[in-house]
Amino acid sequence: MTLFADPSFFILLAFAIVPAACLGLTQHNLRLYGLILSVVFLCCVLAGNPLEAIALLSFLVVERLAVCWLARAPKDNKRFGFSCVFSLAPLVIYKISSVGPVPLWGFVGISYLTFKAVQIVIEVRDGLISEQDLSFVDWLYFLLFFPQLSSGPIDRSQRFLADAHKTPDRDEYAGLLARGILLLLAGAVYYFVAATFIHRFMEQIPWNGSDPLGFALAQIKQAYLYGFYLFFDFQGYCLMAMGASYCLGIRCPRNFKAPFIAIDMFDFWNRWNITLSTWLRDFVFMRLTRFIMRRHLLHNRIHTAQVSLVIDMLVMGFWHGLSVDYLTYGLYHGVLLAATQGFQKRSAFYKQYKNSAWFKALSWFITLQLVIFGFAIFSGQLSTLIGGVFNG
Repeated sequence: MTLFADPSFFILLAFAIVPAACLGLTQHNLRLYGLILSVVFLCCVLAGNPLEAIALLSFLVVERLAVCWLARAPKDNKRFGFSCVFSLAPLVIYKISSVGPVPLWGFVGISYLTFKAVQIVIEVRDGLISEQDLSFVDWLYFLLFFPQLSSGPIDRSQRFLADAHKTPDRDEYAGLLARGILLLLAGAVYYFVAATFIHRFMEQIPWNGSDPLGFALAQIKQAYLYGFYLFFDFQGYCLMAMGASYCLGIRCPRNFKAPFIAIDMFDFWNRWNITLSTWLRDFVFMRLTRFIMRRHLLHNRIHTAQVSLVIDMLVMGFWHGLSVDYLTYGLYHGVLLAATQGFQKRSAFYKQYKNSAWFKALSWFITLQLVIFGFAIFSGQLSTLIGGVFNG
């Protein structure tokens, strides 16, 4: 069974929402029911995949040991360093081994679970979570919550657990339930109707040297189609994940906010895959920037931010997968964000005209083209095109 894709999933979800509605409308807490439900769905997903089940169980053991070991001395720098290494090890091993014939330590949702597990380690280090707060049930529920398991959104532990422990009154839960059902329906339209419709027109077009103009236009069309397909596909999944979360009393954060109207690259990443970009901002970019400044590795604040942005986006590329396309995509966006940072901070032209309507319109158009070109990198269209030209 595949989450939010197979008919069997939606049948099981429909049956699962009924007891949740009964519990919620009678003002009972849904935390334990949600955990049991997540384990049930996870067992259905892993049925017939014993190696993935073993990988997940070993992952949970490693992550729990790492965070509990750090919790005993959260300010110990060595403990923190080792805990981060242990927490990241399964994902790093999986991504590197995926390049070879036999992927190791892989299971559904490993990328998202790892970021959530590392987040808890960092929050223990920062004193946001104490050893007394590390209830095994809460920790397990946060990691395994099935609506957010395989493709996010990446929630924050404190926000998630505040919802999990809260018992809303009848009217409040009725509102959550109604909104959850609407989000499930809206997500299904995005995912199964809009994305499927766009996908019908997508095709890989081989190199045609006899008609370069027609070939170029076809490639542009393909890049745009993929960009909008990816949006409706991913946004549809996230809306359904939000809907299922709301039905269980969890106010799952939104992951998209009209990304194609962004007027610069910072604006785009504030609208596209929001929970991933904010996670990277808080746990990679900000910490890397402080590290560089405290050790005086760079003396210019703009240069410091630019270097951090490039590394931050490279981490994003690696998180997607250890391939040339993903790493190039991360580097591409890192360079774009660094260039945008320099332009906005140093350009007198930008400061003079940034609020002008014509400048915003031009900036939107340029940003959209840069975003679509990035999707051509991400999808492998550009590398396939380059390979076809040289091999042809």
